[in-house]
Amino acid sequence: MGMQYLISVIDHRTASATAEEMTAIDAFNEELVADGHWVFAGGLSAPSDATVIDARGDGQPIFTDGPFLESKEYLAGFWVFEAPDLDVALKLATAASKACNRRLEVRPFL
Repeated sequence: MGMQYLISVIDHRTASATAEEMTAIDAFNEELVADGHWVFAGGLSAPSDATVIDARGDGQPIFTDGPFLESKEYLAGFWVFEAPDLDVALKLATAASKACNRRLEVRPFL
């Protein structure tokens, strides 16, 4: 169909969607599937659940609990869309932003 795009959901809380937002997200996801744009989606736990791994160099890997970057907002979830071009991806992301009631970032895969 075209290129794949990562749509990052930006939020300041984890699992913060209301029942109405979840209903809208589910309906949006069903449309993505029906229209052939669905690849994958998921919500993420809080940054405090993260582990950062640094295995660069010849030494032992370093494991650090907590997020890579401290921030008031963070990646709370994501979609991967398939779209023929950026214009379609942006149109889909606009609908996704309305459905989840969050700001989104759109980035194409290389």
